[in-house]
Amino acid sequence: MDKLRIDKWLWATRFYKTRSLAADEIDRGRVRINDQEAKPAREVKAGDMVAIRQGAVTRTVRVLAVSKQRGSAPVAQQLYEETADSLRARALAAEQRRFANEPASSIEHGRPTKRDRRDMDKAWGSRWSASVDQ
Repeated sequence: MDKLRIDKWLWATRFYKTRSLAADEIDRGRVRINDQEAKPAREVKAGDMVAIRQGAVTRTVRVLAVSKQRGSAPVAQQLYEETADSLRARALAAEQRRFANEPASSIEHGRPTKRDRRDMDKAWGSRWSASVDQ
């Protein structure tokens, strides 16, 4: 076997959990083969370059072999080789994520703490409605 559908290959190499997820990502234009748009039925062979966009990172891999069967992760990693540029870009993106601000720290208000709730109860006193002045 020297050629295989790209959706099957992406599934076998464990880039996607199911073939249908792989096909959906290919249909959305997130997978390119040799700098050309791919369709799920497009065949890949050893030596092809596949660019896979996962989130903000684009992984570029060279196809080393094809396999119809989905094996363990170490076996799947033998089917492709990631380029040096792709590895550098992934490391840079990981470092940027590590040094980025915590998203939760920008939230100024949300669910009140126990102390906040007690302070609100003191401010309201015996009133049960905001529209009624007593």
